[in-house]
Parts: sequence; C-alpha cells; structure tokens
Amino acid sequence: MKWNDLKFKRYMEAGLAVLLALTLGLAGMTGALSPEAEGTGQAEASAGAQAASGGSEETDPADSGTAQESSAPSAVQETAADGQYPIMGSSSVTVQEMVDYFNASGESYPEEELSAGGADNIETFCQMYYEEAAAEGVRPEVAFAQTMKETGFLQYGGDASVEQFNFAGLGTTGNGVPGNSYPDVQTGIRAQIQHLKAYATADPLNGECVDDRYEYVKKGSAPYVQWLGQQENPEGLGWATGDNYGYDIVEMIEDMVHS
Repeated sequence: MKWNDLKFKRYMEAGLAVLLALTLGLAGMTGALSPEAEGTGQAEASAGAQAASGGSEETDPADSGTAQESSAPSAVQETAADGQYPIMGSSSVTVQEMVDYFNASGESYPEEELSAGGADNIETFCQMYYEEAAAEGVRPEVAFAQTMKETGFLQYGGDASVEQFNFAGLGTTGNGVPGNSYPDVQTGIRAQIQHLKAYATADPLNGECVDDRYEYVKKGSAPYVQWLGQQENPEGLGWATGDNYGYDIVEMIEDMVHS
C-alpha cells in the first residue's frame, strides 16, 4: 500500500471514530437509548391522551341515566375547606329540630300515603332519618334537608310520586321517568342515605345495600354538601345538574338549626 493511501485510511478511521463518539454522546444527552426515559415518555403520553379525552367521568345515573366510574377520585381534597359542609360526621342537629323545620314550612304531612309505608307522622319520619343516617355515619340534617328540597317539603309534584317512597329523586332522569320505588319509607330513606355515602366517601356501607345505583357512583367524589351540584363539583360530578344544588341544601340546613 502506498504511503498516501495508508495516511488517507488512517484519517478516515479517525474521522469515523470521532463521528461515532459524537453520536453516542448526543444519544445519551437526549435519553434516546435510555429505557427509563422511554418508559417516562410513554407514561406522559398516556396521561396526555387521558386528559385530552376527558377521562371516563360521567354524570350520576341517578340524575342522568348514564353509568359512572366507581373508582376513587384522584383530585378530591381530603381535608375540609373553609366554608364546606361535610356529608359524613357526627351532628348536633336533633330530631325535634328537623320536625320543627318541617312544621315551619306550613306544608301538610302526607299522613295517608306515608302511613302505608310505616311513617304515620312527621316525628316518626324524622326519627327514621336520624337513625338511618347515624347507622352509616352520614349527617342526618344533610339527608333530611335534601329531601325537603327534592320533594318540596313532601308535596312532590315532579316525575316521582309520594307513594314510591323515593325521597331524593333516585332514578328520575327527566321526561316523565318516575325513578325508583321502594317497599316502605324506611327502605327509601336508607337508599338515599347510602347514595349520599357513596358520594361522600370510599368507605364501604355498614348495612346491606338497598341502593341499586350505588355501584355507579364515583366513590368519594363529593365529600361536601356543596359538591353535590355538578356545576360546583371540582370534577364535574355530583347528584344533580341544577345551579347551586348543594349550596341550597346547606342554606336549608342553616335555616333548620337557626329557626
């Protein structure tokens, strides 16, 4: 081999070696050859795809007729924020205060219809709410105030009727759909309270489930009464679509305890 040819070959080999070193260096800087970086990229792409699609969160079937994911929420605060009214917890509200609140409305108790379901007067009705709520750790005034809002102080007039013993519109999806019916007053109250608990916490029920829509609720998605309204819920979930739904219930509770 001639000297010039040998010199040219050595220059070429050196140039290739430098080019290879630069390529490897750049690949290491960008993480193109790193398995860990590749995995992270895939996770971020997956999360981005979920965010773009809006996830699988849907409205409560008790109000919209669509199924809802039952896994625990990821963005719900675990500590009570200022001004928020927790659904779960002990309560200082008494049965008599609930009775007085109903009587102050000026509406008549539907004795004939509710007697057929085991609650012949407002005192018995309120006592059932107190006991059923306490059994699941739900604040009784929350469930009772919700009933007064949903039924217009037991006067009904919407898609459901008093004979159904459905006190919170479970299964009423509009357009004349009457919703769920229960065999007696106590079962209807129990189903409502179990549904409230499903929204408030991921903790299991203490009693046998009578709420056939319990499984559809995203557990713990509304720990505060104010978040029962879908428009006010951070995740867009909730019991009802009406504006300020949960805030109205809190206002009713305040009237109950200050009347």
